[in-house]
Amino acid sequence: MGDSGSDDVTIKLKHKDWEIEIRCAESKVKEVVERVLSSIDTSSTGKNTDEVAELRQEIDSLKSAILATPHANNTEVGFKSAVGNDKGGGKTCRGLLETLWIEGYFGSERSLGQVHEELARRGYNYDRTAVSHSLTDMVRESILTRLGSMRNYRYIQKRPASDNSATL
Repeated sequence: MGDSGSDDVTIKLKHKDWEIEIRCAESKVKEVVERVLSSIDTSSTGKNTDEVAELRQEIDSLKSAILATPHANNTEVGFKSAVGNDKGGGKTCRGLLETLWIEGYFGSERSLGQVHEELARRGYNYDRTAVSHSLTDMVRESILTRLGSMRNYRYIQKRPASDNSATL
């Protein structure tokens, strides 16, 4: 996948009589694995669905382990799930928060901890300070409002996403 090689990820899976090796750019792991899993689902019709679920869990744990590996160009504590911006297909912390906003997640007050946990639940384990900085930027841009006092802020949408989702 290109000359850099350092952004490539290889995942090998063996199950009964078949073996699969996935090699792709780190930023494409989720997309490629989903395609592979969907083809496994369609090719194994009539087979035990527990086996497919087990394989999905194994792939998800491998993805988590790969994405949690710090890279030389990553200066923050923690990790970034993909390098780049939303226009290039990567998932930035800010882009993920905007997705939450569009989905209406900030329709009720949310603490930094709740937002951080929601991103982690979705598989994006950003450092809390990165999440905090992105939330602060969204407050400055009047997308969100911040309530409470320092170290105890709660974030809520200032305007619904439908008012401005075309500009994102």
